[in-house]
Order: sequence, then structure tokens, then C-alpha cells
Amino acid sequence: MTEPLTAHAPVMVSEVLHYLNAHPGGVYLDGTIGGAGHALEVLEASGPTGLLLGIDRDPAAVRRARRRCERFADRCNIVSGSFEDMGAIASNEGFRRFDGILLDLGFSSDQLGDPSRGFSFQTDGPLDMRLDPSSDTTAADLVNSLPETELADLLYRFGEERKSRRVAHAIVTARPIERTTQLAEVVARAVGGRRGRIHPATRTFQALRIAVNDELGAIERALPVAISLLRAGGRLVVISFHSLEDRVVKRSLREASVDCVCPPGLPECRCDHHASVSLPVRKAVRPTALEIRSNHRARSARLRVAERLADGLSAESGNAEKQP
Repeated sequence: MTEPLTAHAPVMVSEVLHYLNAHPGGVYLDGTIGGAGHALEVLEASGPTGLLLGIDRDPAAVRRARRRCERFADRCNIVSGSFEDMGAIASNEGFRRFDGILLDLGFSSDQLGDPSRGFSFQTDGPLDMRLDPSSDTTAADLVNSLPETELADLLYRFGEERKSRRVAHAIVTARPIERTTQLAEVVARAVGGRRGRIHPATRTFQALRIAVNDELGAIERALPVAISLLRAGGRLVVISFHSLEDRVVKRSLREASVDCVCPPGLPECRCDHHASVSLPVRKAVRPTALEIRSNHRARSARLRVAERLADGLSAESGNAEKQP
């Protein structure tokens, strides 16, 4: 059965094109192609000969992206996989170096709007939350099997839930919990008080989703690989949507931009670390007020950018290219 194509509004499109320096004939990698909103814009900007490799862990997203990018099929290749494996995937697909790599760490409207995926507490569905349906662990597995103290720690670490112990106790008391709305109601009762700008279950759902998909670990592993795949002068652009993601990206890119990462106080450098990128913009770029008004999803977006230095690259890197 063919999934319907819902409207998908990518965030910070003009900023992505600007900081990627998307240009005709360029070669790009979209490591989280999702709804293909950014990919379509990059393909337009890199025409008529530019190439794009798209990757996504979600098989349904890959199918939808291929349909959305069908008119660019001669210069767009979209495959299933995790962005942390982009090095092996690029090699398998015949790509060597890229002019730009994009990682949009948010979720597409298609994923959030599908109740069967279990990402949203606003509609009833199974408590799943797996980006890759072939993965072993679901959110229901964590909710119903973790000891109360471990569950509380997970909610605090990945959701920054200040009432994590109270929420964990309520969840354990209400087990078994198998549906999204059931969990949302349990959490809302545990948190109590008046509802503010965000739903009381937001942090709990975020924590479970991050844990199920090892999202922070994947980012940490992926960023050095992404940098290594850029040609000299190539750009890496990362869009995050919550503080935990942004901290990982900020720390990793800053570390990659300095020549020494030794602990403070050592009389001399012993790490033999060398900068591989520069940071054209030191602070995170935020969406405009106009975009936030027109696209509510953009309100929490943060964009960071790094540019590959020439030092350390092999002589053959040159311009990005796809191998014949």
C-alpha cells in the first residue's frame, strides 16, 4: 500500500542553502532526508548536474522521499540506513567527497502524524517510537520493563524532566502501558498543576524516543564521519530541535575546530589533536520571527555550521565527485 504524501514544511530552508553554499554541479549528502523538503531545495539549487545522496533510518520515509524526488531521479539516490553509517553508505553508492552534508535532526510531519508510529501523545497509537521498525526495543518495552530508578534516571537524563521520580513511580504503578494516550494521561496526572506552553508528557515522550533510537549516541558517532567526507571548503550543516542535541553538536564541532583538546593545566599538548574544521558562525543560527509565525515547528530549531579545512585531507580530495 502506498503511503499518502502529506504537506511537509522544512525549517530554515534559505539558511540551509546559504550555509551549505548549495551551487550548480555540487555534490551533497542529506543524512536525514525525512520528508525530502531540504533535499528538493538542494537539488534545485545544484541543478542541472548536481548530485544528492539521501539517507534515512525510516523505510517509510525513504519510500516517500523517493516519490517526492522522482523528477530528480537521474541525479538523486535515496537509500535506507542510519546517518552514523554514512561513510560506508557513501562508499557503497559510489561517492567519495561532498561539497555539503546536511543533518536535520527533527522529525517529519509524516512521522509525527502517523499514529501507528507512536511518536505523538496527541493521537492514540501503540507505544512504539522506533525510527527503524526492525529495531528490537520499543518505548513500551522500556516503560514496562525498566526498574523505577532506571526509568526515573532515563526521564531526567534524556527528557530533563524535573519531576522524573514522580513520573517514573506513576508509570510503574500504572503498568502495563501500551498506548500513547494512556502514557500521556499517566504522566499528566503525575506532573499535575496547570498546563503550560507544552504538554506535561512532552519531556517523557522525548526521553523515551531518544533512548529507543540512541539519538545522542548516533550524533556523536556521525559528526566525525561527516567531517571526514567533506572536501576542503565543504560545509556541514546540522539542525537540532532541543538542548540535548544542540549541546552534543556544539561540543563536537568546537572540539573539531581546535588544535588541542588536552585538559587545562598541562604544561604542553599531549593529545596530538589537529583542527579539521573552522566555524564560520560561532553561535547557533535561529529561525526568523516570520518563519516561526508561519511554521510552528521552527520555533526550537538551532542551526550550526562547520567548514572543512584543507589540512589533513589527501591530495586526491579536490572537488567533490561521484565515482563512475
